Amino acid sequence: MRRSDREVTDYSRILEIIKDCDCCRLGFVDNGRAYIVPLNFGYNDNDSRLTLYFHSAREGRKLDLVRAIPYASFEMDTAHKLVEAEKACGYTFLFSSVMGGGRIELVEDYDSKLHALRQIMKHCAGDREYEFDRDIVERTAILKLVVDELTAKEHRH
Repeated sequence: MRRSDREVTDYSRILEIIKDCDCCRLGFVDNGRAYIVPLNFGYNDNDSRLTLYFHSAREGRKLDLVRAIPYASFEMDTAHKLVEAEKACGYTFLFSSVMGGGRIELVEDYDSKLHALRQIMKHCAGDREYEFDRDIVERTAILKLVVDELTAKEHRH
């Protein structure tokens, strides 16, 4: 990382940043070109092993790419604030971000899909019990990304 003074290495701080993010962008390679899609997400931290969950329709470009190459990159960011200055070159932008990548796969069994949906709801709407219609869970595609590369960066005052 070029700006090591902005690098975040404390895993608990990285989780705090993730908690504050409301969108995760998945990145794929499609015929030699980047394909990036913004998604709602949920996550688990299992002994410092981060897993991200996403829901999706059962068909489409994203799922075709997951089936073809089961690896994705991701990026999420939060705490955006423009800091003004007298001259244009003095302006700066505050932020916190997390990036990484890992193996991505479709989750097929019902209990694992339900767990993922609960993690997504917990992250997006708060920690409480949610009811899910079985037929909707079965019709929903769930993506699971097990993170094996993780970096974070902050520019804060």
